[in-house]
Amino acid sequence: MTGLPAYRVWALPGIPEVRTGDDIAKLIASAATADGLPGLADGDVLMVTSKILSKAEGRVVRADDREAAIDAEAVRVVARRGPLRIVENRLGLVMAAAGVDASNTPAGTVLLLPEDPDASARRIRTGLRDTLGVNVGVVVTDTFGRPWRSGLTDVAIGAAGVRVLDDLRGGTDAHGNPLSATVVATADELAAAGDLVKGKAAGLPVAVVRGLSHVVVPDVGAGAGDGAGGADEGARALVRDAADDMFRLGTSEAVREAVTLRRTVREFTDDPVDGGAVRRAVAAAVTAPAPHHTTPWRFVLLESAESRVRLLDAMRDAWIADLRGDGFTEENIARRVRRGDVLRKAPYLVVPCLVMDGSHTYPDARRNASEREMFVVAAGAGVQNFLVALAGERLGSAWVSSTMFCRDVVREVLGLPADWDPMGAVAVGRAAVAPSSRPVRDADAFVSVR
Repeated sequence: MTGLPAYRVWALPGIPEVRTGDDIAKLIASAATADGLPGLADGDVLMVTSKILSKAEGRVVRADDREAAIDAEAVRVVARRGPLRIVENRLGLVMAAAGVDASNTPAGTVLLLPEDPDASARRIRTGLRDTLGVNVGVVVTDTFGRPWRSGLTDVAIGAAGVRVLDDLRGGTDAHGNPLSATVVATADELAAAGDLVKGKAAGLPVAVVRGLSHVVVPDVGAGAGDGAGGADEGARALVRDAADDMFRLGTSEAVREAVTLRRTVREFTDDPVDGGAVRRAVAAAVTAPAPHHTTPWRFVLLESAESRVRLLDAMRDAWIADLRGDGFTEENIARRVRRGDVLRKAPYLVVPCLVMDGSHTYPDARRNASEREMFVVAAGAGVQNFLVALAGERLGSAWVSSTMFCRDVVREVLGLPADWDPMGAVAVGRAAVAPSSRPVRDADAFVSVR
């Protein structure tokens, strides 16, 4: 069997209970050179449980209320079920309880993740090079659950000297088929291999993998581990960017996050908008509540530049005529028209319309007015669903009221039935700039209890 691909993995015994201020690299070096052990060699990879780094770095905190510690470490809640919270922590990791651990620590305390796991890994790598003269890779690990899969596994949250990703795109498989999406999470695979021999209860927080030296970055001295050669990115490279995360809003709890993400966008890129994504948003819109089991929504999709320009030019002319009739100066009119150009900046427009099919007619004006108000409210609910669904598709939007001021013009230009009432227009596209921070609103300020 000589020559076949293989590796060896073993747990490193002899690591004592770690305390604040301990040098983890020296503890590992001492344990690795004990009698009867194979020691460390160039090309080895060490998997180091994050908890011993947390202890050494003083990340043990008093916390009679573990939930408060989770709150402090979390930047957003992704999902919640009973007391369990899946959150994104300040490192960008999405995990249960922000990585706050109440095990293997004295009662009344909790362990927080290392402040910078990549930096922790670099210190261990440098320390082992200085102490033992070896070039090794280091992976800092922590235990994660996984969507759609039962059970836990270790993954990499920090790394140094290791090619954390193996990008196979551009190559071919054994049949000559091009590989267009294959990027292997090498550091996570190493972490899982190490977890098979490590163990919390056994007091074995470090594992060694030998035989995979091709994943270790060449040592270039003091700069090793800080990005030398462009191959040592650290485990941060494993965290998927929000813009590329298809499952960022994947649970019912995350719908609330989509509502938060729904922001008015006034500057758009030139990127084309996927009409399929807009239609999926319309499908969400028409689930809104409506009176009398009606369907009072219609959405006119302006997918061609010609249709958008034709409508906006006609609306502009009607608006200018109205402003002149109101006595505004030409300078003031020009300024207002420029301010309303958000629709022209968008690569895609949608005109939501209200129809009163199925509405009731009453003998008095008061009830007829209330009947229309019900339908208008239903139209607004549909548009809100639409905007939130667009946010879930990673599309920005701006709902402006302009078409409501020239409904006849809109109907004529777009060839709409006489009973379709335009309810504004929605600009859709990719946001060109990040939205400004939104002031926090206290929900209690909008609540009245009787």
